[in-house]
Amino acid sequence: MHIGLVYDLRSDYLADGFASEDVAEFDSASTIDALEAAIRDNGHDVERIGRGRALAARLAAGSRWDLVFTIAEGCGGRCREAQVPALLELYGLPYTFSDPLVCAATLDKAVAKRLVLARGLPTPGFRVVRNTADLDNAAADPHLEYPLFVKPLAEGTGKGIDGHSRVASRRALHRTGRALLQRLGQPILVEDYLPGREFTTGLLGSGSAARVLGTLEIRVLPHAATADYTFDVKERCETCVAYTPPEPGPLRTAVETLALECYRALECRDAGRADIRLDRHGRPAFMELNPLPGLHPEHSDLPMIAAQEGMTYNALIGHIIAEAAARIS
Repeated sequence: MHIGLVYDLRSDYLADGFASEDVAEFDSASTIDALEAAIRDNGHDVERIGRGRALAARLAAGSRWDLVFTIAEGCGGRCREAQVPALLELYGLPYTFSDPLVCAATLDKAVAKRLVLARGLPTPGFRVVRNTADLDNAAADPHLEYPLFVKPLAEGTGKGIDGHSRVASRRALHRTGRALLQRLGQPILVEDYLPGREFTTGLLGSGSAARVLGTLEIRVLPHAATADYTFDVKERCETCVAYTPPEPGPLRTAVETLALECYRALECRDAGRADIRLDRHGRPAFMELNPLPGLHPEHSDLPMIAAQEGMTYNALIGHIIAEAAARIS
């Protein structure tokens, strides 16, 4: 196939004046190089398109591809990850990963949690805070139990999460919540803090045929600046985090079963990654799901899980392409 490659390159946005935190979810040149090489190694032609606006210009000019491989995160608002899929659907072009509805629903953490709860799946209690009045209500909510965790409603890669995100009092919640509302200009999620072990599970396929690829346990090392998986810790993951396969047994089975059920409940397709953490009773609970997982061959979680399970990077990319191509009528 002739495959178009759509992506957001960090360096492009930094050149446009964006701050480092603003582009945290965007990709490095080495990721795009590796992805292009893997697509070619799977027997396809590749054409680099670039970000969503470049795609829009190319489509308007009449360019077309057999399939578009998109890892573009988009820019601005809780529907930003849906921008490229929606544009491709407008022009009737097939593409990889989840559709616009799923991309928007999973980026908004509260929407994702409501959908998961509707299936009877466990996730920590929460409130959405849009202003200081909401913050007062969250601080007094009898259904939330301190410590709480505060994070942006529609971000990933740990953006907006730091050493102040875990709060143990109303005063701390007000201080952290106000600062985050002002700094990021979007609603925040206040939820019960999950104190147990943290896992990320890779998933492949779509619908009833979806399956677990494997799981990594994420352990923040003692010398890290914070005990939680913050933005800074993620940026320094090579020295601050240990990623290890969890031991086989009932706990791993429970974690992976929950991840797969959430993946299916949210109607993700091709591939994705679910974050699961244990509550104070040692039970797995859903945190969030990424339908556009990072694809750096060495540093991103999904390729790391694939390597752990004996799947090469080329095979992982080939699987994603094959899943998407199967939808072409």
